[in-house]
Amino acid sequence: MCGIVGHVSTSPVNQQVYDSLLLLQHRGQDSTGIATAEGKFLHMVKAKGQVREAYRTRDMRSLAGNVGLGHVRYATSGSAKREDEVQPFYVNAPYGLVLVHNGNLTNTRELTDELFRIDRRHLNSSSDTEILLNVLANALQDSIHGSELTTDEIFDAVATLHNRVEGSYAAITLIAGYGLLAFRDPYGIRPLVLGRRVDENGREEWVVASESLVLDSGGYDIVRDVRPGEAIFISYAGEMSSKQVVETKALAPCSFEYVYLARPDSVLDGISVYDTRLRMGEKLARRVVEEISLDEIDVVMPIPDSARPAAMQLAQVLNAPYREGFYKNRYIGRTFIMPGQKVRKKSVRQKLNALPREFAGKNVLLIDDSIVRGTTSKEIVEMARAAGAKKVFFASAAPPVRYPHVYGINMPTRGELIASGRTIEEVSSVIGADKVIFSTVEDLFESITAGSDITQLDMSCFTGECVTGTVTPEYLAWLETNHTS
Repeated sequence: MCGIVGHVSTSPVNQQVYDSLLLLQHRGQDSTGIATAEGKFLHMVKAKGQVREAYRTRDMRSLAGNVGLGHVRYATSGSAKREDEVQPFYVNAPYGLVLVHNGNLTNTRELTDELFRIDRRHLNSSSDTEILLNVLANALQDSIHGSELTTDEIFDAVATLHNRVEGSYAAITLIAGYGLLAFRDPYGIRPLVLGRRVDENGREEWVVASESLVLDSGGYDIVRDVRPGEAIFISYAGEMSSKQVVETKALAPCSFEYVYLARPDSVLDGISVYDTRLRMGEKLARRVVEEISLDEIDVVMPIPDSARPAAMQLAQVLNAPYREGFYKNRYIGRTFIMPGQKVRKKSVRQKLNALPREFAGKNVLLIDDSIVRGTTSKEIVEMARAAGAKKVFFASAAPPVRYPHVYGINMPTRGELIASGRTIEEVSSVIGADKVIFSTVEDLFESITAGSDITQLDMSCFTGECVTGTVTPEYLAWLETNHTS
């Protein structure tokens, strides 16, 4: 999971990209990068860490131009520690290309071999983003026929890329001297939304971003989500062109975006994240009633922040008292996306503090958006008991995460997933809760798709079924063997 944004403006774009990345910081905290285009020149600044600490005044001054893109990274492929894997990535031919990417390619081994053996291209990292950029560069080089690059040639190159690449990818690219290109994989697994506004002189300005909250904050109108298999090109002059370059295989957005990754004030593929989480709470309430006597529940509490809408709705349905018993240090990052299990465990108690008066002598029902590794859940249950809770029930608004996620979320091995190979009772025992209640796959699917035209979701981490149909047991075994967390 990463956050990406691209702007085509009528004024200097550096501050706009910076502000957008601040809004997307929840999608990645390992590193960040900004690139801008000034005529035929590209400028780029990359750094480890979060947006506010990464850029200095001199960096912002160096990012000249009215067209730019940016990235916040949470490592799912490659290493979170290597500075040479910080995005954006750059190649100087053809023309000069800079690319940012959200997702995860699943045929990197084959592409790495082909790029070296057939395309004669050198890769300087293990990042799949560098692979994606070189596949695009090679396709664009082959599609050029005249002295000037045309929109049709750009779209032909993206079509070639789609036919060569497998997995999930939402990508934004700067083409020096020409403009900004955005495209999304044929299944639409990772989100990408297009926005438009008009400046004071009546000229069009454009943005593409991982989440719609960037558009809302910047005063853009939502044009639409980038369609699966579609390419969009916006010239320096603000002229937008689009083409369905390959057939849409399906619109199957990642369900975990709605469970945890996206901010609640975003709308992805026409579906409100906030409304989805309210519906998740309603359905979870029914599961709780089946598992626990309401007389045993003294208070309902969310694990802040992403579980709050579900917890509020659950408490309302159950007519149970709702309290905020955990308080969050907002200067600590999201523990799920911390690199490394030791860092995650240490960060839980730094991030949350329990208020004893809300726990003392009570049977507490804790609501979280999901239980993945169980690290956070176990620490939270211990904190609740230490604060005086008599009984601790733990309810997950998502189903058990039993399978790897290969499309851009850092859960690639079954061994690190607490629900993999365990019964619900065993999960309860491991995290130390009196009882654990999970939502179901059917409930989650209905919560996300209610009132929409979407008929398919990527729910691979819950069901083990990968929507692209290209993920083999051999690949999963290789992934587990080569994964470092």
